[in-house]
Formats: sequence, C-alpha cells, structure tokens
Amino acid sequence: MRRGYARSEQRNAEVRAQLAPLEPGERPRPLAVAAVVAASLGTANLVALVAGVEVQGEQPSTVGVLLFCAVMYMAAVGLWMARYWAVLGFEVLLGLIVVVFSLFLLRASNVLAVVVCVPIIVVAGWLFWKLIRVMGRIQAPERVR
Repeated sequence: MRRGYARSEQRNAEVRAQLAPLEPGERPRPLAVAAVVAASLGTANLVALVAGVEVQGEQPSTVGVLLFCAVMYMAAVGLWMARYWAVLGFEVLLGLIVVVFSLFLLRASNVLAVVVCVPIIVVAGWLFWKLIRVMGRIQAPERVR
C-alpha cells in the first residue's frame, strides 16, 4: 500500500512540476467558457423570472431566483479574474449537474429526455475535466527564473 502511494505521489509531483502558473491576464479557453456559461445561466434565469415562466405550474420564488443569479454573476466575475474559489465553486456546480442529469437520464421515458440530458452531461463533464488543469495552474507557485 505504501509503495503504491509513493509512486502516486511521485507522479503527482512530476505533473505539478510541469504546470506553468497563469500569467497575469491569461485566461485559458476553458476558463473563459466557464465564465460565459456562468453569466449565461444567470442571465437566462433573470430573463425567465421577468418573463413570468412557470415551473410545474407555479411561479418560482423571486428571492431564490435572484440569489441564484447573483451567485452566477459573482462566479462569472471570479472565473474571468481567474480566482481559485470561483473555479472550485463552479467545479462543484458542474459535478452536481453531471450527477443530477445522469439520474434524470436513468429515468428518461422518451427520446426528448435523452436528447436533452446527454448533451448537458457531455458538455458539463468536458468543462469539469478541462477546469481541473486550470485550477492546478492557478495554484502553481511562481517559478524563479
């Protein structure tokens, strides 16, 4: 067990050594995509609230929708500024989206449900995976040149 752990730690150290910290103002593509997705989610929910969209025949809580919009806009700004807390929080949201839509897919009773769930799972999973390296680069220590 210890030997396997040592090998794993050695591999982790090698990968960490290869990570270059983000340059000031640098935004890798997955980070920019995540910021746009967060801003779009906030805007879409705000537009739906103003348009009076009902969910299962009822108007959603205005406070809840506004709170979600505020969190998404804060996440978008944090992602755009390459803040670790924003990337980590958005990773949690993406992980929950993948799990929830996978559960929806298990209960899918028609083709439309599958057509909606699969792309969401694929896109959220792809973005989750790509943001892992970005988080490592945000945490990477500055190298002495």
